Amino acid sequence: MPITDIPILSMLRTRMQWHQERQHVLAENVANADTPNYHARDLAPPNFEHALKTASLTLARTDPSHLGGASGGGSAFTEGSDPHYEVRPRGNAVSHEDEMLKLAGNQMDYDAVTSIYTHSLALIKTALGR
Repeated sequence: MPITDIPILSMLRTRMQWHQERQHVLAENVANADTPNYHARDLAPPNFEHALKTASLTLARTDPSHLGGASGGGSAFTEGSDPHYEVRPRGNAVSHEDEMLKLAGNQMDYDAVTSIYTHSLALIKTALGR
């Protein structure tokens, strides 16, 4: 199984892309704070419910005393099918404080997701003996 087919890594990559796009949208809000009739925008968070329901890993039983894993199909999650995310209007004016808090929170969330992704890859490398 290629690493790109592991559902959790696919979801983490999608989440990182979402945070990058959100950073761009929030920065536009700050840049256009003084533009007349500008409406602040934000991105709708990605929905992973379907991917979590369909994602499963099958475990190989190499010994009869091993516990069996839950059987199931592969992941129906497709990454990158639409690089554009839903943008929804948020109001009539831009609040610098709100936007800066969102930018800082978005950066912290992005850092957390990249850390989880990096550690997941390191665990896979360790399991492979590299």
